[in-house]
Amino acid sequence: MKLVSDFKNFLSDTVNLNQTRITLLEDRAETINSFLRASDWEPTISTFIEQGSWAHDTIIRPVDGGEFDADLLVRVRPVDGWSAAQYVKDLGRVFLESGRYADKTVVYDYCVTITYADDCKIDIAPLVMDREYRGTLEVCDKRNDKFDESQPIEYTRWMREKNGYSGNNSFRKATRLIKYIRDIKKRFSCQSVLLTTLVGHRIEWFDKDSDGFADTPTALQTIMGRLDDWLQARPDKPGVNNPSLPTEDFADLWNDTQYANFRNFVNKYRKWIDEAIDAETRSDSIEKWRKVFGDDFAKGENVKKAEASAMQQASALLMEGAAHLDSLVDNVIDFGISILPLWFRTPSHLQAPRWQPAEQVSRNVQVFAEYRASQYSGKGHPINSGEALPPRGGLWFDVRVNKFQTVPADCYVRWRITNTGAVAMALKKGRGGFEKPTDGDRRWEALEYRGVHMAEAFIIRRSDDRLVGFSEPFYAVIK
Repeated sequence: MKLVSDFKNFLSDTVNLNQTRITLLEDRAETINSFLRASDWEPTISTFIEQGSWAHDTIIRPVDGGEFDADLLVRVRPVDGWSAAQYVKDLGRVFLESGRYADKTVVYDYCVTITYADDCKIDIAPLVMDREYRGTLEVCDKRNDKFDESQPIEYTRWMREKNGYSGNNSFRKATRLIKYIRDIKKRFSCQSVLLTTLVGHRIEWFDKDSDGFADTPTALQTIMGRLDDWLQARPDKPGVNNPSLPTEDFADLWNDTQYANFRNFVNKYRKWIDEAIDAETRSDSIEKWRKVFGDDFAKGENVKKAEASAMQQASALLMEGAAHLDSLVDNVIDFGISILPLWFRTPSHLQAPRWQPAEQVSRNVQVFAEYRASQYSGKGHPINSGEALPPRGGLWFDVRVNKFQTVPADCYVRWRITNTGAVAMALKKGRGGFEKPTDGDRRWEALEYRGVHMAEAFIIRRSDDRLVGFSEPFYAVIK
């Protein structure tokens, strides 16, 4: 069943970024506009341009206490003699020297990021116009000190044109739902610009006013079906060209493993969506939609939950403790780490922290991970907690406090790495103790044993050896 009314409520109550946050975002962008125009930043500002999900109206509410980000381009006239890096560096200087923004500012390769105390951050990027000839737009690559052509206005026009082919903005709403599936499930990696482009190519001019986009659940089924068909016909990673700049291939944001994983999960979710629509009773349909979206879909309905069944099965598989059966990994891959009971994170071989807690212990400590083929290989790619990984290569774990700040110099880091699963436990490789970083504050861990493993960061004050902060577990799921 389609359950159109339930989808309307689900979007409004759970998926869509609420109006209060949108208004706050707009107010903050206007304040940044006024601040920069009044600053000593040398480039002459032409205008400010919304970019990405904000401009496309596909921005969604953050899940699991995460944050939402908005992209703001500052279109400027070129400054004689300035290199690409100067635009970004000097923009960063202006914010870092400001009493209002100094403690919120981080300078990255293409942008300056302002992170607010709540769950919002704004990326501000210079966009240089007419530098070599009239009509060109270029973003600035600070790391490589070069200008890169960009067509953000044309891309936004393309997205709005695609939405115009659907009825009742069903394409835009389905796009939000697909992004929500990505964020809530954490089963695959696909940056928003790549995901949006893939979805955008699934609707054409001849779909206007067609039954395939008549309402939100139908549009979702149509898009996922077409996307799955396209992916299944391409076992190897294909090109995904930027529709507004054909020389740019968004598929470069994936490696081959990530593409294969995305292809697999789109196929799986397509089948689940078909089953939910084909269900003959409301109760059965809600159960199947919850398999796709989680328990927040049709909240308040008292029906059997697929996640609850998976949780019961997970608990049964854990009856033997950390040496869980292999099928637990399959359940976690399908339903996410949310099915794991709280006591999973405290197996018997886990060692308690040996440091006395300080008067104030922060939980605002975050672990990030990057997959690499080997410890010293080149650039890797970021990994989400709970993402399924192959039994090869490894992860570089890093730690931040307050979302983006490095660990203070008066503190040091210790990592607790805990393995689970039948193979690791049989080989007496459960670990669970505290280990020093490999490089700086970072820790390298090879991916070897099938199971659901955990990495936690603990921050200790040097002066008195007291614990001042620790993270939630970061789950590494090895297939």
